[in-house]
Amino acid sequence: MDTKELLKKVRKIEIKTRRLSDHIFGGEYHSTFKGRGMTFSEVRQYQFGDDVRNIDWNVTARYNEPYIKVFEEERELTMMLMVDVSGSQLFGTKQQFKKEIITEIAATLAFSATQNNDKIGLILFTDEIELFIPPKKGRSHVLRIIRELLEHEPKSKKTDITEALKFLSNVMKKKAIVFMLSDFITDDYQQTLKIVGGKHDVTGIRVYDQREEEIPNLGMVQMEDEETGELLLVNTGSKKMRMNYTKYYQERVDYFRDSFTRSGAGSLSSRVDESYVKKLLGYFKRRG
Repeated sequence: MDTKELLKKVRKIEIKTRRLSDHIFGGEYHSTFKGRGMTFSEVRQYQFGDDVRNIDWNVTARYNEPYIKVFEEERELTMMLMVDVSGSQLFGTKQQFKKEIITEIAATLAFSATQNNDKIGLILFTDEIELFIPPKKGRSHVLRIIRELLEHEPKSKKTDITEALKFLSNVMKKKAIVFMLSDFITDDYQQTLKIVGGKHDVTGIRVYDQREEEIPNLGMVQMEDEETGELLLVNTGSKKMRMNYTKYYQERVDYFRDSFTRSGAGSLSSRVDESYVKKLLGYFKRRG
């Protein structure tokens, strides 16, 4: 993709997603993710009815009369976008690939955070960490994130959600709002997610294509595994084969929902041909 074409694509995504974040998600995002931390602001003289637990004993001893610590809500937050860029994100049979929808959702969330004057960071992952952009504020920073989402060429095609979560834990010492965007056609991440969910406010956004849910009967078909590159001759005429695939797929979906619920994290699923706007709004309203 040449620079001119890339800038055109970035601009197109900015116009679409910024409109959504301005009109729809700004207020919803703000009320859902209020600053939860309390930061020390000042000391003042004790007044009747104040909580005695907030007495500052050092200042009280110095002035020989009671003073209390005053705290205020920390409004500034940090949002981390964790985006799966493995091979399976290039699947799509309707209007768009999963990757394109994931980019739009990530951009919408980023602009919503920008409206709130929050910092936004990005982790692109496969079975390794492909790219880490530390959290910063501002429109130009969000545009850089969109550019990377559009342009990044992953080194690997496989997926490892556990590795991505471990990396997040290492780089983010303070509590962050975390959105993980993937198709989650993998498992073995529940334990790590529980640990991360205990420290950060995590939401898993599963983006999927209707055709992934079941394989139609098309006889003998050559298929390529997007994550391994392996070519397979598959007999889709076999009812048992189709049932096994559907069972495998459904198990991954159940594992995703169960893992995020058990970890105290939020989750939502959006099909590529559905309105992710409605899904996000519904999620924010439930959380708010």
